[in-house]
Amino acid sequence: MDICVFLSAADLDDRYTGPAREFAELIGKGGHTLVWGGSNVGLMKVVADGVQDSGGRLVGVSVEFLAGKARPDADEMIIAADLAERKARLIGLADAVVIMVGGTGTLDEATEILEMKKHGLHRKPVVLLNTEGFYDGLLAQFERMESEGFLPLPLAELVSFADTPADALALLEATVRKG
Repeated sequence: MDICVFLSAADLDDRYTGPAREFAELIGKGGHTLVWGGSNVGLMKVVADGVQDSGGRLVGVSVEFLAGKARPDADEMIIAADLAERKARLIGLADAVVIMVGGTGTLDEATEILEMKKHGLHRKPVVLLNTEGFYDGLLAQFERMESEGFLPLPLAELVSFADTPADALALLEATVRKG
């Protein structure tokens, strides 16, 4: 399975890097491919290192203005012209999407992939890895959107939340096998 992971490029402490490394090892040991933003810094590097060290493949999609931070030893590296093209390529290459902890860029990616799914532009499973309760507030917001009629699909069909890396991968594997 080709798994797109949206996540931060920031350097973070172990409460975030530990679970990210664990998820990366599960990807690699499972024979899956990581499709990610291509950066060789911060949490992006932690995940790429973990996948590669565990035998998985790396397919990066960087962008011209960040090409200097692209991982040099990825199995494949695509350089997109801009952020919109980067997102489109990341999503297009993936069988499934995991959204890990991140800032505004990660939130932008998450909302775009969910908006596309809402409109039927893809049927890929999307899982938010809720490390340390990072996305509890977003889950509450989504639940409110659903209860007040803002979502045309049931929330469970739009996105899944997982508290652990193992749960996130299990959700993806079950959904991709089924679909």
